[in-house]
Amino acid sequence: AIFKQTSGPDSAAVMGEWDFISGFFDALQTRSPMLGRFWLFLVLVFRIVILETVASDMFEDEQEEFTCNTLQPGCKQVCYDMAFPISQYRFWVFHIVLIATPSLLYLIYATHQHHKRANRSSSRKKTSRENREEKTLRALYIITLIFRIVAEIGFLFVQWRLYGFKVEAHFPCSRSPCPLTVECYTSRPAEKTIFLLFYFAVGVISAFSIITYLCVSH
Repeated sequence: AIFKQTSGPDSAAVMGEWDFISGFFDALQTRSPMLGRFWLFLVLVFRIVILETVASDMFEDEQEEFTCNTLQPGCKQVCYDMAFPISQYRFWVFHIVLIATPSLLYLIYATHQHHKRANRSSSRKKTSRENREEKTLRALYIITLIFRIVAEIGFLFVQWRLYGFKVEAHFPCSRSPCPLTVECYTSRPAEKTIFLLFYFAVGVISAFSIITYLCVSH
């Protein structure tokens, strides 16, 4: 098991979701080449494990600890929405789900073809059919790689647009219903900045590894 079980019903539900994702990647790893396994290693260790063990604690109180120097009802909520249009933690989880989806579809199709081949009786037509199936699997795998590249680069761009390269400790906010301009402050900005840069670097390495595989495989 990749993660240790934690207490509480919410933790059990989250652990079940992560266990499903990690089990899927374990199955996909057996059908991937070396560079593909390196990408899976990046996703498993430097994304899923880090998100579950480090980021979950770091970001769980981000909205509660986001404070503004006013008691005006609704002001804190609209300022938090301005500072973080999308929760960074949920953004990264969605990223993992999106890049895993085409790989999951490929795994389902490849497993289906493997079972068909195992149940097929031997004949002269088997070799030519298997060659066509191998070419189809190869083409589908290339398509999943291209999708991963687009998703990785796209998410890197969106992350940069949403958060930049630094989590600011101080946010001036003048949105309605705030009275004039209020000062808001986020929790643990230095830690979150380090994690932001770390995740961005992992995304760059991941995209580069996929591009490298496409180049060396042609």
